[in-house]
Amino acid sequence: MNKGKTRTISCQIPSDKAAKLDSLSRRTGRPRSWHVKRALFSYLDLQAWQVGQIVQAVAEMDAGLGIPHEEIKGDLARWGRQSKADRTR
Repeated sequence: MNKGKTRTISCQIPSDKAAKLDSLSRRTGRPRSWHVKRALFSYLDLQAWQVGQIVQAVAEMDAGLGIPHEEIKGDLARWGRQSKADRTR
């Protein structure tokens, strides 16, 4: 965990989630803030990855590296169908 500068933030959460957090804290012997930090860090990492992937995919599409929509539609329309050669075996 980063030992540099920190800031305190606050938010309101539903009572049932706060009760779950309190229960988890008691059962693990860790403070609520420990669990909240880890949950927040995991969320931020996941969202940063996902947005990065979307930005990359849009850039690839803009560069013409994607598969045309009509080609995908054709592939999906044929998906799961047997060819005539396969049916005659």
